[in-house]
Amino acid sequence: MAYIANPIYDSVFKFMMDDERVARILLSALLKKNVVAVEMKQQEYAGLTKRNISMFRLDFNAKVRNDDGSENIVLIELQKTWLVTETLRFRQYLASQYSDKRNVPSKDTNPGGFAYPMVSIYILGHKLGDLEEPVVYVKRNYLDYDSNPIVNGVPDPFVESLTHDSIIVQIPYLKGRLRNKLERLLQVFDQEYCVKGNEHYLEVDESIFKGDEFFVINRLVMAGGTPEVKRAMEVEDEILSEIEDRDTTIMMKDKELEKKNQELNEKNQELNEKMLLIKDMAKMLYEQGVPPEVIAERFNLDAGLLKNILK
Repeated sequence: MAYIANPIYDSVFKFMMDDERVARILLSALLKKNVVAVEMKQQEYAGLTKRNISMFRLDFNAKVRNDDGSENIVLIELQKTWLVTETLRFRQYLASQYSDKRNVPSKDTNPGGFAYPMVSIYILGHKLGDLEEPVVYVKRNYLDYDSNPIVNGVPDPFVESLTHDSIIVQIPYLKGRLRNKLERLLQVFDQEYCVKGNEHYLEVDESIFKGDEFFVINRLVMAGGTPEVKRAMEVEDEILSEIEDRDTTIMMKDKELEKKNQELNEKNQELNEKMLLIKDMAKMLYEQGVPPEVIAERFNLDAGLLKNILK
Protein backbone atom coordinates (compact mmCIF):
# COMPACT_ATOMS: atom_id res chain seq x y z
CA MET A 1 0.00 0.00 0.00
CA ALA A 2 1.10 3.55 -0.68
CA TYR A 3 0.15 6.61 1.37
CA ILE A 4 -0.26 9.57 -0.95
CA ALA A 5 -1.37 13.16 -0.52
CA ASN A 6 -4.99 13.69 -1.49
CA PRO A 7 -5.28 15.56 -4.84
CA ILE A 8 -8.77 16.68 -3.85
CA TYR A 9 -6.77 19.52 -2.31
CA ASP A 10 -5.81 22.20 -4.79
CA SER A 11 -2.33 22.50 -3.33
CA VAL A 12 -1.68 18.78 -3.87
CA PHE A 13 -3.22 18.82 -7.33
CA LYS A 14 -1.00 21.71 -8.37
CA PHE A 15 2.09 20.07 -6.86
CA MET A 16 1.32 16.95 -8.87
CA MET A 17 0.80 18.81 -12.14
CA ASP A 18 3.85 21.04 -11.59
CA ASP A 19 5.98 18.03 -12.51
CA GLU A 20 6.09 18.10 -16.31
CA ARG A 21 6.59 14.36 -16.63
CA VAL A 22 3.61 13.63 -14.39
CA ALA A 23 1.50 16.20 -16.26
CA ARG A 24 2.44 14.57 -19.58
CA ILE A 25 1.53 11.11 -18.27
CA LEU A 26 -1.89 12.16 -16.99
CA LEU A 27 -2.75 14.41 -19.96
CA SER A 28 -1.62 11.74 -22.45
CA ALA A 29 -3.92 9.23 -20.78
CA LEU A 30 -6.82 11.68 -20.78
CA LEU A 31 -6.33 12.78 -24.39
CA LYS A 32 -5.42 9.28 -25.59
CA LYS A 33 -2.57 10.90 -27.49
CA ASN A 34 1.16 11.23 -26.97
CA VAL A 35 1.82 14.53 -25.19
CA VAL A 36 5.52 15.13 -25.79
CA ALA A 37 5.80 18.50 -24.01
CA VAL A 38 3.58 20.52 -21.75
CA GLU A 39 3.79 24.00 -20.29
CA MET A 40 1.55 25.27 -17.50
CA LYS A 41 0.24 28.68 -18.54
CA GLN A 42 -1.66 29.81 -15.45
CA GLN A 43 -3.60 28.67 -12.46
CA GLU A 44 -6.38 30.30 -10.54
CA TYR A 45 -9.11 29.75 -8.03
CA ALA A 46 -12.70 30.44 -8.91
CA GLY A 47 -13.05 32.50 -5.73
CA LEU A 48 -13.51 32.00 -2.04
CA THR A 49 -17.11 31.10 -1.39
CA LYS A 50 -18.48 27.92 0.01
CA ARG A 51 -19.97 26.98 -3.32
CA ASN A 52 -16.74 27.10 -5.27
CA ILE A 53 -13.82 27.03 -2.83
CA SER A 54 -12.60 23.78 -4.41
CA MET A 55 -12.90 24.80 -8.02
CA PHE A 56 -9.39 25.07 -9.36
CA ARG A 57 -8.29 25.74 -12.90
CA LEU A 58 -5.07 24.95 -14.71
CA ASP A 59 -4.27 25.91 -18.29
CA PHE A 60 -1.65 24.12 -20.37
CA ASN A 61 -0.05 24.41 -23.77
CA ALA A 62 0.57 20.82 -24.84
CA LYS A 63 2.60 19.65 -27.82
CA VAL A 64 0.82 16.56 -29.12
CA ARG A 65 2.30 14.00 -31.52
CA ASN A 66 -0.31 12.61 -33.90
CA ASP A 67 -0.49 9.11 -35.34
CA ASP A 68 1.11 10.28 -38.60
CA GLY A 69 4.11 11.70 -36.72
CA SER A 70 3.10 15.34 -37.07
CA GLU A 71 2.99 17.59 -34.01
CA ASN A 72 0.69 20.43 -33.05
CA ILE A 73 -0.06 22.62 -30.05
CA VAL A 74 -3.28 22.02 -28.15
CA LEU A 75 -4.59 24.34 -25.46
CA ILE A 76 -5.88 22.36 -22.48
CA GLU A 77 -8.13 23.93 -19.89
CA LEU A 78 -8.43 21.65 -16.90
CA GLN A 79 -10.97 22.48 -14.20
CA LYS A 80 -11.36 20.55 -10.97
CA THR A 81 -14.29 20.91 -8.63
CA TRP A 82 -15.58 18.79 -5.78
CA LEU A 83 -18.86 20.59 -5.25
CA VAL A 84 -21.86 20.82 -7.54
CA THR A 85 -21.57 24.17 -9.30
CA GLU A 86 -23.33 26.18 -11.98
CA THR A 87 -22.31 25.47 -15.57
CA LEU A 88 -22.23 29.23 -16.11
CA ARG A 89 -18.96 29.35 -14.20
CA PHE A 90 -17.38 26.84 -16.57
CA ARG A 91 -18.73 28.74 -19.58
CA GLN A 92 -17.19 31.96 -18.31
CA TYR A 93 -13.75 30.36 -18.14
CA LEU A 94 -14.12 28.96 -21.64
CA ALA A 95 -15.12 32.40 -22.88
CA SER A 96 -11.95 33.87 -21.38
CA GLN A 97 -9.87 31.32 -23.30
CA TYR A 98 -11.58 32.08 -26.59
CA SER A 99 -11.02 35.80 -26.11
CA ASP A 100 -7.39 35.53 -24.94
CA LYS A 101 -5.12 36.84 -27.71
CA ARG A 102 -2.24 34.80 -26.32
CA ASN A 103 -4.00 31.68 -27.60
CA VAL A 104 -3.54 32.82 -31.20
CA PRO A 105 -0.07 32.17 -32.68
CA SER A 106 1.72 35.10 -34.30
CA LYS A 107 0.88 35.84 -37.94
CA ASP A 108 4.46 35.04 -38.90
CA THR A 109 3.66 31.35 -38.49
CA ASN A 110 -0.11 31.68 -38.64
CA PRO A 111 -1.17 33.93 -41.56
CA GLY A 112 -4.83 32.96 -41.19
CA GLY A 113 -4.95 34.18 -37.58
CA PHE A 114 -6.34 30.87 -36.32
CA ALA A 115 -6.30 30.04 -32.61
CA TYR A 116 -4.85 26.93 -31.04
CA PRO A 117 -7.35 24.06 -30.90
CA MET A 118 -8.65 23.55 -27.37
CA VAL A 119 -9.75 20.67 -25.19
CA SER A 120 -11.62 21.26 -21.93
CA ILE A 121 -11.22 18.72 -19.12
CA TYR A 122 -13.51 18.62 -16.10
CA ILE A 123 -12.59 16.53 -13.07
CA LEU A 124 -15.76 16.36 -10.98
CA GLY A 125 -16.18 15.04 -7.48
CA HIS A 126 -19.91 14.61 -8.05
CA LYS A 127 -22.20 12.72 -10.42
CA LEU A 128 -23.84 14.11 -13.52
CA GLY A 129 -27.49 13.26 -14.13
CA ASP A 130 -27.88 9.75 -15.53
CA LEU A 131 -24.38 9.47 -17.02
CA GLU A 132 -22.69 6.59 -15.21
CA GLU A 133 -19.42 6.23 -17.10
CA PRO A 134 -16.42 7.45 -15.07
CA VAL A 135 -14.91 9.17 -18.12
CA VAL A 136 -17.08 10.76 -20.81
CA TYR A 137 -15.60 11.96 -24.11
CA VAL A 138 -17.60 14.60 -25.97
CA LYS A 139 -16.23 14.87 -29.50
CA ARG A 140 -17.21 16.82 -32.58
CA ASN A 141 -17.82 15.35 -36.01
CA TYR A 142 -17.61 16.99 -39.42
CA LEU A 143 -20.85 16.03 -41.19
CA ASP A 144 -22.66 17.01 -44.36
CA TYR A 145 -26.39 17.75 -44.62
CA ASP A 146 -27.23 14.03 -44.69
CA SER A 147 -25.07 13.34 -41.61
CA ASN A 148 -22.38 11.65 -43.68
CA PRO A 149 -18.83 12.09 -42.30
CA ILE A 150 -16.69 14.63 -44.14
CA VAL A 151 -13.16 13.35 -44.70
CA ASN A 152 -11.43 15.79 -47.04
CA GLY A 153 -10.06 18.97 -45.48
CA VAL A 154 -10.49 17.70 -41.93
CA PRO A 155 -9.50 19.04 -39.46
CA ASP A 156 -10.00 22.62 -40.59
CA PRO A 157 -8.20 25.35 -38.60
CA PHE A 158 -11.22 27.69 -38.76
CA VAL A 159 -13.50 25.05 -37.23
CA GLU A 160 -10.88 24.00 -34.68
CA SER A 161 -10.51 27.64 -33.59
CA LEU A 162 -14.20 28.00 -32.82
CA THR A 163 -15.22 24.62 -31.40
CA HIS A 164 -13.65 22.14 -29.01
CA ASP A 165 -13.86 18.66 -27.53
CA SER A 166 -14.43 17.95 -23.85
CA ILE A 167 -13.49 15.24 -21.39
CA ILE A 168 -15.56 14.81 -18.24
CA VAL A 169 -14.34 12.69 -15.31
CA GLN A 170 -16.85 11.58 -12.67
CA ILE A 171 -14.77 10.50 -9.69
CA PRO A 172 -17.64 8.74 -7.82
CA TYR A 173 -17.88 6.15 -10.63
CA LEU A 174 -14.18 5.23 -10.60
CA LYS A 175 -14.30 2.74 -7.74
CA GLY A 176 -13.01 -0.62 -8.95
CA ARG A 177 -12.69 0.52 -12.58
CA LEU A 178 -9.24 -0.61 -13.77
CA ARG A 179 -9.98 -1.32 -17.43
CA ASN A 180 -7.28 0.93 -18.84
CA LYS A 181 -4.36 3.19 -17.97
CA LEU A 182 -6.50 6.27 -17.47
CA GLU A 183 -8.84 4.57 -14.99
CA ARG A 184 -5.84 3.26 -13.06
CA LEU A 185 -4.29 6.73 -12.86
CA LEU A 186 -7.57 8.32 -11.79
CA GLN A 187 -7.77 5.99 -8.79
CA VAL A 188 -5.60 8.53 -6.96
CA PHE A 189 -8.65 10.85 -6.89
CA ASP A 190 -11.05 8.26 -5.43
CA GLN A 191 -12.09 9.49 -1.97
CA GLU A 192 -13.03 5.95 -0.96
CA TYR A 193 -9.32 5.46 -0.27
CA CYS A 194 -9.13 8.26 2.33
CA VAL A 195 -7.18 7.37 5.45
CA LYS A 196 -9.66 7.12 8.30
CA GLY A 197 -9.53 10.26 10.42
CA ASN A 198 -7.23 12.13 8.04
CA GLU A 199 -8.61 13.23 4.68
CA HIS A 200 -5.25 14.72 3.71
CA TYR A 201 -4.06 11.26 2.67
CA LEU A 202 -5.22 8.29 0.63
CA GLU A 203 -4.14 4.69 0.99
CA VAL A 204 -3.92 3.11 -2.47
CA ASP A 205 -2.89 -0.35 -3.63
CA GLU A 206 0.39 0.03 -5.52
CA SER A 207 -0.09 -3.29 -7.30
CA ILE A 208 -2.77 -1.84 -9.60
CA PHE A 209 -0.31 0.58 -11.23
CA LYS A 210 2.05 -0.16 -14.08
CA GLY A 211 5.12 1.35 -15.75
CA ASP A 212 5.30 5.14 -15.79
CA GLU A 213 2.11 5.37 -13.69
CA PHE A 214 4.39 5.06 -10.66
CA PHE A 215 5.77 8.53 -11.40
CA VAL A 216 2.33 9.89 -10.48
CA ILE A 217 2.24 7.82 -7.28
CA ASN A 218 5.75 8.86 -6.32
CA ARG A 219 4.92 12.52 -6.91
CA LEU A 220 1.92 12.28 -4.58
CA VAL A 221 4.00 10.45 -1.98
CA MET A 222 6.47 13.34 -2.21
CA ALA A 223 3.63 15.84 -1.83
CA GLY A 224 2.55 14.14 1.38
CA GLY A 225 5.99 14.70 2.85
CA THR A 226 6.46 18.28 1.67
CA PRO A 227 5.93 20.75 4.56
CA GLU A 228 4.63 23.53 2.28
CA VAL A 229 2.00 21.23 0.77
CA LYS A 230 0.97 19.87 4.16
CA ARG A 231 0.54 23.39 5.49
CA ALA A 232 -1.37 24.43 2.38
CA MET A 233 -3.83 21.55 2.94
CA GLU A 234 -4.37 22.77 6.48
CA VAL A 235 -4.97 26.30 5.20
CA GLU A 236 -7.54 25.00 2.71
CA ASP A 237 -9.31 23.23 5.58
CA GLU A 238 -9.23 26.41 7.66
CA ILE A 239 -10.57 28.55 4.83
CA LEU A 240 -13.40 26.16 4.08
CA SER A 241 -14.21 25.86 7.78
CA GLU A 242 -14.36 29.64 8.16
CA ILE A 243 -16.53 29.97 5.10
CA GLU A 244 -18.85 27.24 6.33
CA ASP A 245 -19.13 29.00 9.72
CA ARG A 246 -19.85 32.28 7.98
CA ASP A 247 -22.42 30.69 5.69
CA THR A 248 -24.06 28.98 8.68
CA THR A 249 -24.37 32.36 10.41
CA ILE A 250 -25.80 33.92 7.27
CA MET A 251 -28.20 31.03 6.88
CA MET A 252 -29.42 31.41 10.48
CA LYS A 253 -29.90 35.16 9.98
CA ASP A 254 -31.75 34.49 6.75
CA LYS A 255 -34.06 32.07 8.55
CA GLU A 256 -34.64 34.59 11.33
CA LEU A 257 -35.39 37.32 8.79
CA GLU A 258 -37.69 34.96 6.89
CA LYS A 259 -39.56 34.20 10.11
CA LYS A 260 -39.95 37.91 10.91
CA ASN A 261 -41.17 38.60 7.38
CA GLN A 262 -43.67 35.78 7.70
CA GLU A 263 -44.92 37.16 11.02
CA LEU A 264 -45.17 40.63 9.48
CA ASN A 265 -47.09 39.29 6.51
CA GLU A 266 -49.48 37.48 8.85
CA LYS A 267 -50.02 40.68 10.85
CA ASN A 268 -50.61 42.67 7.67
CA GLN A 269 -53.09 40.09 6.49
CA GLU A 270 -54.85 40.23 9.85
CA LEU A 271 -54.97 44.05 9.70
CA ASN A 272 -56.31 43.95 6.14
CA GLU A 273 -59.05 41.56 7.20
CA LYS A 274 -59.94 43.80 10.15
CA MET A 275 -59.99 46.84 7.87
CA LEU A 276 -62.33 45.11 5.44
CA LEU A 277 -64.64 44.27 8.33
CA ILE A 278 -64.57 47.88 9.58
CA LYS A 279 -65.37 49.13 6.07
CA ASP A 280 -68.36 46.83 5.78
CA MET A 281 -69.67 47.79 9.22
CA ALA A 282 -69.11 51.52 8.63
CA LYS A 283 -71.05 51.38 5.34
CA MET A 284 -73.85 49.42 6.94
CA LEU A 285 -74.18 51.92 9.82
CA TYR A 286 -74.06 54.86 7.42
CA GLU A 287 -76.82 53.32 5.30
CA GLN A 288 -78.84 52.90 8.50
CA GLY A 289 -78.60 56.67 9.13
CA VAL A 290 -75.85 56.77 11.74
CA PRO A 291 -74.00 60.12 11.48
CA PRO A 292 -70.42 59.94 10.08
CA GLU A 293 -68.92 61.55 13.20
CA VAL A 294 -70.43 58.81 15.36
CA ILE A 295 -69.07 56.11 13.04
CA ALA A 296 -65.62 57.75 13.06
CA GLU A 297 -65.56 57.90 16.85
CA ARG A 298 -66.76 54.29 17.21
CA PHE A 299 -64.03 52.86 14.96
CA ASN A 300 -61.34 55.44 15.76
CA LEU A 301 -61.17 56.67 12.16
CA ASP A 302 -60.21 60.16 10.99
CA ALA A 303 -62.66 62.07 8.84
CA GLY A 304 -60.63 61.72 5.61
CA LEU A 305 -60.31 57.94 5.88
CA LEU A 306 -63.99 57.55 6.70
CA LYS A 307 -64.94 59.68 3.70
CA ASN A 308 -62.95 57.35 1.41
CA ILE A 309 -64.61 54.31 2.97
CA LEU A 310 -68.11 55.67 2.47
CA LYS A 311 -67.62 56.60 -1.21
